Amino acid sequence: MTRKTYNGEKNNKERTMNKLIQAVGVVLEKEGYTGLSIANIAHAAGVDRKLITVYFGSVNHLIETYIKGKDYWIGITESVEARLQGYEDASTRVYLETMILEQMAHFSKNEEMQKVVTWQISEQSDIMSHVTQERERISSMFFPIADKELAGRAVDLRAVSSILISAIYYLVLHAKYTDSTVCEIDIRTEEGMARIQEAVKFILKATYGE
Repeated sequence: MTRKTYNGEKNNKERTMNKLIQAVGVVLEKEGYTGLSIANIAHAAGVDRKLITVYFGSVNHLIETYIKGKDYWIGITESVEARLQGYEDASTRVYLETMILEQMAHFSKNEEMQKVVTWQISEQSDIMSHVTQERERISSMFFPIADKELAGRAVDLRAVSSILISAIYYLVLHAKYTDSTVCEIDIRTEEGMARIQEAVKFILKATYGE
C-alpha cells in the first residue's frame, strides 16, 4: 500500500509562490507590463492578493523574481562561471559567439521577455535596474579573461559585444511590432535568422583577427 505524503505548510507555500511567479508571465503575455498589478497577478494565480506581500514582500519583488528566472543572461551565469573556471587555451570568441547566438534564439521565441525588454527601454524602473545589474555579472567574469587573450591588440570587445547584443534586441522587437524587414532581412524567417547568425560570426572573427 502506497503511503500518502502529507503536503504541509512548506509545500503549500512553494506551490503558491510558483503560481504567483507563473502568473506574472500570464499577465505579461496577455496585457503587457502595464497590466502587472497586484490584482491582475493574484487573479491569474487564483490566490489571495495578500499572499504576494506575505511571500515576496512586494509585487515589485515578485515581478523581479519572475524576470530573473526567465532572463537568458542571468540564467546562464552559473554555467558560464563554471566553464570559465576551466578555461585554458580555447578562444574566448567561441564562448562569446555561443552566448550571443543562444541569446538571439531564446529572445526571438520568448514573447514574455520581449515585453520585458520593451518595458526596460520604455521607462525607468527599479525592477529593470536591478535586473540589468544582475546581467552584468557575466561581463565581470568574461571580459577580464578575453582581455588577456586580446592583450596588445587595438580591439574594444566590450563595444563590439554591446552593439551585437543591442542589435539583436532591436531586430527581434522591430520584426514583432512593425511586421516589417530591416535592410530587406526578415528575422522571422529561417533564412533571415541564418543571415544574422552568420553576420554575428563574421564580426566576431574579424574582431579577433581570425
